[in-house]
Amino acid sequence: MPRPLIGITTYVEESTRYAVWDVPTSLVPTGYYELVQAAGGAAVLLPPDEPGSAAEVLSRLDGLVVAGGPDVDPVRYGADRDPRTGAPATKRDEWELALIEAALAAGLPVLGICRGMQALNVALGGTLIQHIDGHVAAPGVMSWHPVRPVEGSRYAALVPEEAEVPTYHHQAVERLGEGLIASAHAVDGTVEAIELGDPGRWVLGVQWHPERDKDTRVMSALVEAASRTAAVPA
Repeated sequence: MPRPLIGITTYVEESTRYAVWDVPTSLVPTGYYELVQAAGGAAVLLPPDEPGSAAEVLSRLDGLVVAGGPDVDPVRYGADRDPRTGAPATKRDEWELALIEAALAAGLPVLGICRGMQALNVALGGTLIQHIDGHVAAPGVMSWHPVRPVEGSRYAALVPEEAEVPTYHHQAVERLGEGLIASAHAVDGTVEAIELGDPGRWVLGVQWHPERDKDTRVMSALVEAASRTAAVPA
């Protein structure tokens, strides 16, 4: 049986230097697709496209990973912009929110990572805390801290113990979106993982960066769920 095909959304940079070039680029850190591959999936990248094409694109995939990146524009959840919130990434917001909505409608497994977890929450009507002091240690440097699973959650079934995770964020989930539950917290109470409360749906978001870790349990569970999706005749 072919490996499940997992789509990964991309970062979008207006200026990226490599070799002799300095050009606009859509990219992901190698850790994302390497983690998908290590978990038994085949990875494809999903650069921004017309939001109306999201369902067509996802019809060829078995699962979706919404990658990390810049802040979700607060206009998406009806909030005024905090001065510490980053510049809007309009095309990426439009594309990823459309992908999430289409994936949920199609019943595809979804994993949101950092920004991707926040986008998942916003797509389901939730809101974000726009700034938490002390959660980003230094520019470009991951910090590690423990997260505690919520007993009875899907995440707790995958990672039942308190785990140290690599993290880099200054925003967090505030009000949970429709149907979502918190499935892990930091010591200070920050929501670190969310999931759909429906046990029949594989939809999970984590605030940390599993692609920077050696723990494949979360991604392996996504790929396993995607293999079941792939096995269902169209």
